[in-house]
Amino acid sequence: MFNQWLRENKVVSAILTIVRVYLGYSWFTAGLGKLQSGQFDATGFLQGAVAKPVAGPDGVVYGWYVDFLEHIAVPNAHVFNVVIPWGETLVGLGLMLGCLTTAAAFFGVVMNFSFLLTGAISHNPTDILMGFIILAAGYNAGRYGLDYYVLPLIQKVFKKDKVVRQRKESLNGV
Repeated sequence: MFNQWLRENKVVSAILTIVRVYLGYSWFTAGLGKLQSGQFDATGFLQGAVAKPVAGPDGVVYGWYVDFLEHIAVPNAHVFNVVIPWGETLVGLGLMLGCLTTAAAFFGVVMNFSFLLTGAISHNPTDILMGFIILAAGYNAGRYGLDYYVLPLIQKVFKKDKVVRQRKESLNGV
């Protein structure tokens, strides 16, 4: 019942619009600031996360993530120096404009968890909560945005592709 209300109610959609625009603005300004400065370098952050991983009473908590950072992220920091600011900016745009909203929210949550796994708490938990609410709401979170126009076009293209594929299969006897 709650899920149906979250996914279909137009008042909820208006409230979600405020939430997603707020969250989108936060992502957009963070990413755009990094892009405009041209000075963003994640190397120090990544090395710091490897040097001082999240630790509990029994030692390192996310050893698999520290291994990922040490063996993949740090040696390829130049890639992350591009992906992080562009990812933040595009997630922000998607959320603010309500375009591919659930995809933008998903990638925002992934980035928030990535930051959280390094021990950077900041505002990540609240961003994750807002992102999950947007994900759970699905289309309703982008109803008052570009999703209203974009998603039907995407569905039309995929339906058309499916019909063409079915016709070819029936002609080929598959």
